[in-house]
Amino acid sequence: MTDESPADIDLAAPQYYLNRELSELEFQSRVLNEALDERNPLLERVRFLSIFTKNLDEFFMKRVGGLKQQIDAGVTERTTDGRTPREQWEEAIDKARPMFERQAACYREEIRPALADAGIRVCDYDELTPDQRAEMRDYFELSVLPTLTPLSFDPAHPFPFISNLSLSLAVVTRDDDGDQTFTRVKIPQNRPRLVEVETDGDELRYVLLEEVIRANLDLLFPNVEVVDTAVFKLTRNAEVRRNEEVAEDLIDMIEEVLEQRRFATVVRLEIEADAPDAARDLLVEQLDLDDREVFELRGPLDYRELMDLTDLDRPDLSLESWTPQPHPRFSDLDATDAGIGSGASPPETAAEDGDTIFDEIRRKDVLLHHPYHSFGDTVQEFLDEAANDPNVLAIKAAIYRTASDSKIIEALIDAADNGKQVAAMVELKARFDEQNNLEWVRRLEEEGIHVAYGTIGLKTHTKTALVVREEEDGVRLYSHVATGNYHSGTAKGYVDLGVLTADRDIGQDLVKVFNFFTGPSLDEEFRKLLIAPVTMRNEFTKCIRREAEHARAGRDARIVAKMNALEDPGIVEELYEASMAGVDIDLLVRDICRLRPGLEGVSETVTVRSVVDRFLEHSRIFYFENAGDPDYYIGSADWMTRNLDKRVEAVAPVEDTDIREQLRFILELGFADNRKAWEMHADGTYDQRDPGDGHEISMQKILMEQTLAASNTPGVHRGISASHPDVPETLLVESDPSVMAPRDGAATEDADEDEGENTEPVVEVGAGAPKNGDPQHVLDDFPEKWYVPSSRHYEYAVRTPDGDRDYRKTAEAAARLVEKYYGEE
Repeated sequence: MTDESPADIDLAAPQYYLNRELSELEFQSRVLNEALDERNPLLERVRFLSIFTKNLDEFFMKRVGGLKQQIDAGVTERTTDGRTPREQWEEAIDKARPMFERQAACYREEIRPALADAGIRVCDYDELTPDQRAEMRDYFELSVLPTLTPLSFDPAHPFPFISNLSLSLAVVTRDDDGDQTFTRVKIPQNRPRLVEVETDGDELRYVLLEEVIRANLDLLFPNVEVVDTAVFKLTRNAEVRRNEEVAEDLIDMIEEVLEQRRFATVVRLEIEADAPDAARDLLVEQLDLDDREVFELRGPLDYRELMDLTDLDRPDLSLESWTPQPHPRFSDLDATDAGIGSGASPPETAAEDGDTIFDEIRRKDVLLHHPYHSFGDTVQEFLDEAANDPNVLAIKAAIYRTASDSKIIEALIDAADNGKQVAAMVELKARFDEQNNLEWVRRLEEEGIHVAYGTIGLKTHTKTALVVREEEDGVRLYSHVATGNYHSGTAKGYVDLGVLTADRDIGQDLVKVFNFFTGPSLDEEFRKLLIAPVTMRNEFTKCIRREAEHARAGRDARIVAKMNALEDPGIVEELYEASMAGVDIDLLVRDICRLRPGLEGVSETVTVRSVVDRFLEHSRIFYFENAGDPDYYIGSADWMTRNLDKRVEAVAPVEDTDIREQLRFILELGFADNRKAWEMHADGTYDQRDPGDGHEISMQKILMEQTLAASNTPGVHRGISASHPDVPETLLVESDPSVMAPRDGAATEDADEDEGENTEPVVEVGAGAPKNGDPQHVLDDFPEKWYVPSSRHYEYAVRTPDGDRDYRKTAEAAARLVEKYYGEE
């Protein structure tokens, strides 16, 4: 233990916080590892090479671009972790450089040879036969040359504009007088990057488009000598300035932002390692680049188009395919009978003939889990039925990102055509989706739909929809509260959760939220939903502090949370305080994590893990044990400052027992994963968990198996069974009356009027600390009731009276459980 007492520790000190940008790059290193990992099928490794390129492009556009903007503005203010913008910029670039080199080496030394061995050859141009080169020359002359526009730089021509993320060829030519000219040739994006070459056998052969162009430049530059060439790529800053407070029209402002991005500052130059000095130096000078911003790399500069190879029909090189399944609760519904449901009090049974999706939701809340459950057969069906149900009065939806061919938008348009009131919140400031969302706003407004498209100073990030329906017993509200976007494309590759519910309190809360989108202000009181930026931070803080109070009082206290990022310094400090009080804290954080787990005297009870697998983990789940009366939440918000203070977010409590059971299983499965999970250390580094000689446990694989089984088994009504022999059940689902605590976490007050005094909190045996104060003594008294499991996460397994087992991390927790079960023996 540390020599300092908790009162002596300054939890705001920089040493207790990791840097946001460096933590993001640690995550990208885990993404890159999926390409490096030889245990993955070859085309899955190719896919992650492509994903890594896309992710790092966005990192440089957003994060590095923002830092450079601060540096240019003279900002020297330090972050929570004590770094200035320049220090962050320098460290981020230094950390990213070897990652690009590992990516290139992986492709050059492992992926490309392995593809060739499998009959998929990505060739150098000089590897082609004379006949194949002739074929490529014909292809270039007929299909590529007409699309090229060489832009020279000389006294008669200014330095050419080079667009963001475009791949280009720098060409140095020399005329008869010996004068050299620099020309930029853009590699056309409307031509396949992987050009297929005809072969006589079964082997697939490709050559990169830039190599085809390079080898045939004499047709583009006749009568001059091509001295040298180099492929290069620019990345521009996406963090352009905008002042929403003075904007007269948000749409005009967004259009201006899109225009400014085209000409924004260059933040990175990638160029071939053997590029001629003259071309490199000219680019650095004309683009006003620092030498740190130049990345000289061997091999292709952009791996995004390699994603095309994953579409090849090569199951021997790919993961087993996955098709999202219909949800068992909806599989027996007759969609054609929308609007025929009686609206009478529903029976507690499975769906009956003639039932609508609304009958089923009214019967019992439904948990959707994408991409395990089909988006089209659940969320899309919900809105489609609402659009065509004559009893539906209104539909409201908040759209942050959606597909370019969105059927969700089409459902809203159909609803309006059918005479329903329709309101849509389309967030124009969704980064890199501004243009797509702008087009949808115009389409919706053309259809006469009420559209809100932004709020000054806030982004609308909530993923919610509301259906208002007239029924026999009055107007009912049907709500969808989710962790992911209304996007059919990402729903196939992102892991997200959603709850469909007829809970009136949640529906009334959503009414307030949607009224804010079109009205003047956001209400500050809600019945059940946690809404940012008005109530969410305070409510989460109360939950964390309540767990700390339970721990100090000797009651069971635990926090388990799954999210994309843990960045907010205030939440991190609250978690440190809770850990110092003895709260058991387990975090599944996919991406950024500022918190340092395992710090002596500060975060010794905290574990942090990250799962990186075929699907992007995007769901948010929050669990607070509350001394046996647990709370579960899901919603759109991470524990980031922007989510808690600068966005409109919605997080919903989950009260349905079956759904809580499924959420419990997802959380516990995340910590049981020993194939795709990573364990975080206090210095911010991670080690991938390894099953060793033991049984391999993969979170996503098990969820696919369970979803498929639930979909194909008659009589099953849960989306997943929520039980697996490899997954310990250590989280509570139902309240335990013997250890229930006040909802606000305060001490229990016994209003005994006869005695006229308050008693101490009533804590049954097993709810507090071991009675004799010595946990090992308790364990020694009941040696047959516990054992040391084969687990890297839990130190103790306690046998339960019904023959099951519960797992605990510490002797104190195990002793409390032993006393709870066997203290009276």
